[in-house]
Amino acid sequence: MSELHNDQNKTPSAPSGVLGWLADRYHIQGLIDYLAKKEVPSYRHSFWYYMGGLSLLFFMVQIVTGILLLFYYTPGKEAYSSVKFIVEKVEFGWLIRSIHSYAANLMVFFVFVHMFSVIFMKAYRRPRELTYITGFILLALSMGMGFSGYLLPWDELAFFATKIGMNITESVPLIGPIMAGMLKGGPEVGFDTISRFFALHVWGIPILMIGVLGAHLFFIQVQGISEPDGFKALPVEKQKYVKFFPTFMYDDFLVWLIALNGLIVLAVFFPWELGPEANVFAPTPEGIHPEWYFMAMFQILKILPNIGPLESEHIGNIIFGLTGLILVLIPFWGEKRERLVSYFTIAVLAGLIIFSILAYHAVGKI
Repeated sequence: MSELHNDQNKTPSAPSGVLGWLADRYHIQGLIDYLAKKEVPSYRHSFWYYMGGLSLLFFMVQIVTGILLLFYYTPGKEAYSSVKFIVEKVEFGWLIRSIHSYAANLMVFFVFVHMFSVIFMKAYRRPRELTYITGFILLALSMGMGFSGYLLPWDELAFFATKIGMNITESVPLIGPIMAGMLKGGPEVGFDTISRFFALHVWGIPILMIGVLGAHLFFIQVQGISEPDGFKALPVEKQKYVKFFPTFMYDDFLVWLIALNGLIVLAVFFPWELGPEANVFAPTPEGIHPEWYFMAMFQILKILPNIGPLESEHIGNIIFGLTGLILVLIPFWGEKRERLVSYFTIAVLAGLIIFSILAYHAVGKI
């Protein structure tokens, strides 16, 4: 094993500078020593370890930009005019809104990538079952956060896409109509719906995410970074490690800096558009569709047939529910079924990509 790994039990030197100043006053030396002893495998697939950090970064960007937008946004009847004011009148308001919107999509994307990389690297194995499950919950909450925020501008695309989502929610067996009624706040999507989505988007889901995220990070710190089979199969002398603190953290911050630059470039050169104000009495325009992470589900529901008393929406929700349940229970399949886990995950990933492409082709986007 590497000399670095063999020296992991050596007592770290006392920090200096600002960190030393804090350690002297707040007794965090134990935490610093603990982090300094943690190590991360270093090999050709180590870049997958940065996916979770990128998800965290874009979540923090969401919080900061969301707070800034709250200074001017008004839910309810003034929702559209307040967003229009932010975009057109508030200094750099268009930029903050664009960063917020792109960060939301990038957060969901990297949580997806992180989850699938965890599965393929078999990082869900004992004793990391709860780490994986909390990660899966974070994916579901991220998608819920995206969906709840989509309606808030109250433009044409947001309104009709949310109506589609509400129809799908209403078709969930047993609890669907109750959930849809609670979310809509009335018989149809309207201004009361904005207020309820606003409460979920700003308070409900973020509070849940912070709690689950705290548990997820705690599990990771206690159990360390998983070592994939490919790394374990290397000869001992080729198994390289780097210190989590400060080496890996510095590298992580560098990746964050690159990602932030990319996010700002997107926001500056491709500002997030605000369409015409929603008209609840207008017919659904052609080409209306949900966000990209719901497109596969959207397409599947369109091609599913009715079977007996079950409508296509009911069948689709049963399929989606079972798929999610199987994915969340992967840690309990057992090592003998890990090849089956890989095949199932590949099928799910391929299905998401193929049906998303078909959906975008159907609405004329590709």
